[in-house]
Amino acid sequence: MKNKSLLYLTTASMTAALYAVLCLLLAPISFSAIQVRVAEALTILPALTPAAIPGLTIGCLIANILGGCPLLDIIFGTLATLIGAVGTYLIRSHKALIWIPPVVSNTVLVSIFSIYIPFFGESDDSLWFIMLTVCIGELISVCVVGYLLYFAIKKLKLRLW
Repeated sequence: MKNKSLLYLTTASMTAALYAVLCLLLAPISFSAIQVRVAEALTILPALTPAAIPGLTIGCLIANILGGCPLLDIIFGTLATLIGAVGTYLIRSHKALIWIPPVVSNTVLVSIFSIYIPFFGESDDSLWFIMLTVCIGELISVCVVGYLLYFAIKKLKLRLW
């Protein structure tokens, strides 16, 4: 039992670290008005292990704090990642649909709070434009990079927990 708990904690910690590091290393595209947050590709991991849920949430929180995001972004951006991760875990048996929860949760939550904060000038844009740009960035990260990661893990038969 201790080994299983340790493995869970290690997987969650590594996921958090990887998410935060990817965001910070790729800061110009992770924290801009029109962004492709490559770390969001990791949001498919809850389809493989529930340990990814706290890892993604903590990683997003750390990245948003260290990336200098406004408080609303820290709160609601992290909440969007948590909702997306839980949703992915809940529909993990439907592999073709695991992209939907993170894309939808980020598109809706990030877009709505972005209207109310002056963050890289995006508060001047319409809600629909912000939703479109967030959705495109999420689709690139999750559907392209995320599915490549997912199928690589499956092909290599890596065990995440």
